[in-house]
Amino acid sequence: MIRNYLKIAFRNLKRQKVSTSINVIGLAIGLATGILIMLYVQDELSYDRYNEKADRIFRANLKLQLNGKDVGGPSLGQNAARDLKQEFPEVLKATRIRGQGGEFVSYGTTSFRQDNLLLADSSFFDVFTIPFLKGNPKRALAEPNTVVLTEETARKYFGNQDPIGKVLSFGNDKRPYRVTGVVRNVPTNSHFRFDMLATLVGHDQVIDWPGWLYSIDYQTYVLLPEHYDYKQLEAKISKLAEKQMGSEIQKWLKLTPKQFRERGDDFGVFLQPLTDIHLYSRSESSQSGNIMYVYVLTAIAAFMLLIACVNFMNLSTATAVRRSREVGVRKVLGSVKGQLQQQFLIESVLLAIVALLVGLLLVGLALPFFNQLTGKALAMSLLTNSSVAAGLVAGTVLVGLLAGSYPAFYLSSFKPVLVLKGRATARRGSFNLRSGLVVFQFFVTISLIIATVTADRQLRYMQSQKVGFDHEQVLVIHDTHMLRNNETVFRDRIIQSPQVVMGSISGQVPVGRTNMDNTTVRTKENPDQGVMTRFYFVDPEYIPTLGMRMVQGRNFSKSFPTDASGVILNETAVQALGWQKNPIGRELIGHTDDNGVNIIYRVVGVVSDFHFESLRQKIGPLAMFLGRNSGNILVKTRTDKLPEFLASLKQQWESFAPAAPFSYSFLDDRFAKVYVSEQKIEQVLTLFSSLTIFIACLGLFGLATYTAEQRTKEIGVRKVLGASVGSVVALLSKDFLKLILIALVIASPIAWWGMNQWLKEFAYKVTMDWWIFALAGLLAIGIALLTVSYQSIKAALVNPVKSLRSE
Repeated sequence: MIRNYLKIAFRNLKRQKVSTSINVIGLAIGLATGILIMLYVQDELSYDRYNEKADRIFRANLKLQLNGKDVGGPSLGQNAARDLKQEFPEVLKATRIRGQGGEFVSYGTTSFRQDNLLLADSSFFDVFTIPFLKGNPKRALAEPNTVVLTEETARKYFGNQDPIGKVLSFGNDKRPYRVTGVVRNVPTNSHFRFDMLATLVGHDQVIDWPGWLYSIDYQTYVLLPEHYDYKQLEAKISKLAEKQMGSEIQKWLKLTPKQFRERGDDFGVFLQPLTDIHLYSRSESSQSGNIMYVYVLTAIAAFMLLIACVNFMNLSTATAVRRSREVGVRKVLGSVKGQLQQQFLIESVLLAIVALLVGLLLVGLALPFFNQLTGKALAMSLLTNSSVAAGLVAGTVLVGLLAGSYPAFYLSSFKPVLVLKGRATARRGSFNLRSGLVVFQFFVTISLIIATVTADRQLRYMQSQKVGFDHEQVLVIHDTHMLRNNETVFRDRIIQSPQVVMGSISGQVPVGRTNMDNTTVRTKENPDQGVMTRFYFVDPEYIPTLGMRMVQGRNFSKSFPTDASGVILNETAVQALGWQKNPIGRELIGHTDDNGVNIIYRVVGVVSDFHFESLRQKIGPLAMFLGRNSGNILVKTRTDKLPEFLASLKQQWESFAPAAPFSYSFLDDRFAKVYVSEQKIEQVLTLFSSLTIFIACLGLFGLATYTAEQRTKEIGVRKVLGASVGSVVALLSKDFLKLILIALVIASPIAWWGMNQWLKEFAYKVTMDWWIFALAGLLAIGIALLTVSYQSIKAALVNPVKSLRSE
């Protein structure tokens, strides 16, 4: 019996090639989209779960609100881990890591720039699961000047040699580090990455201020017992933080904790589960995720799969109605209702399985592009998991059964006499159901169009916004501290080139975070009130090289020796200090030296505000000091003959530092990278909006086909009575236009609310103008008319004699 059902199913599907192809393609796209997003979401949720004790590891984060700005983050002072381990017995282990930035590392004649270099405590491997290939994890970082390499890094320096015991040289001063271990490469789904892990032993500063706020660049992790509620420890830590950090604030700002909070600020420490760091942290690297995007993509996948299933049902129904006479004949010949139901269900499941196979093929073809779009390295290996594969097959069969249930149970209930006379018509309620499904399809489609247009406008706005300095044609030469005393000589030589307008030496590049972001300055007349300020150490050429504008006073000058104790503020810093009137000549406390003496700086100029972070953040206070802070040479270049100029620069670099690789970037490229996450979400929305529109069109095509077939005789009668082709097309189209308008009315407020929630993340943003909703509605109506017009015109052109010949 099953064999007979399959044979009939193949014959029917083969006979209706167009509808079968449309049905398969629509469901295949929906399934492929769902699978791709499932792979993405699974990867995002898997971060840091490779650690065997992942559910017991927590990071101690700093909570600090200062001058109305959240300046907290994932780091604490160097002594926080020690204090937590000593004070709380439930802390089984406490360990720290600290980013070291880039470092030149050499072995013999081999030299590389290591960007992923971290420093860590000897207890690091007691907390995190990084398998050792060589060496002893208990002793690997226990002594000064020891380093652990990943297997890839070990191979890069030593080839097939055993690296254990060999010595690497760090930096220009050739600091020796002995290799004590080789570990597996850190998994890509980790919130921290390293190629080298050097010991923190010997790196901690000996300071007179042994608190939690000084030198807050250590990430502190604690390991807790199994089944322990970390909120209990968090409450205890709050009391310790009140004592430790409160005394620091009193020393630092001359305010008691109570006074500090009374002015609207706050401080404290909270614990963050390790598995939450990737998706719930705002201050991680550019590789950080965002839980909101996970929710959005999951919703898109669910909606697209639902839309594909709805289309599948609509098209299956439209196709099945054509077979009503077949149902009547088979009933007359003795078929029972159950047999007919099984026949329709088998055909539907067969189509769904074919769609799954096509969908898997589409996933394989689209995965490289999707990886490029999302910055992932997803693979289809997850789908080979038996439970995942079984779930996909079971889900597909369920989709086939649900989609085939309506034609199976509805058509099999027809009375043979009515069917053979052509009087079996759809019930009114069934049309209402399908109309509701079309409204839902276009509700999702219009919402995605509005989201895509808004995301694109916001991205274009951020990229076109004037940032307050000239970032075009500015070349940044990295790691110029390797030149030591020749750094200025090298700068002076390259600015003699006709391709160079001007050049500056500074460790601060005005894009993204620096190591001097959260530093307090105080006015001399009111030293108890501090303002959190970003520090830049620059030379006199910095401001003109970047085309910044002075609004008051003057720039630093070599003609004024007193500028060594001068400071240039941005407009926001002037306002924060309360110096809106006549700031020039005012004095502030830049820092306090080791003897407790306040170092006074006098304001010599005010620079116009410029964006040194993305437009997500408001422009904060900035103080520029005249001082040598090597690390980069910023070069304003001319556009012509740039390749030849770069080649010449490389040759000159090698004459000064032959052992150090020549590395550079362009400032506008660095600025563009600030908006990578926005670019990705805009591209993803555009892609899935297009796919949603396509699938919705398939569903509309199915409903138009069904409606035209149900109204064939009505159309014939109208044509006999003189109706034109245009009036018939309008008759069939107006019902669909009503559905689109209903979808627009429902989608507009929901999309407006959702996109306003997203735009709240940006300090500088576009507005949700009315024309966005009008554009989305017009696009949806235009798409619907194009889709429906084919079936409408086809039905209107049918000879009425053929439509009415059975009457």
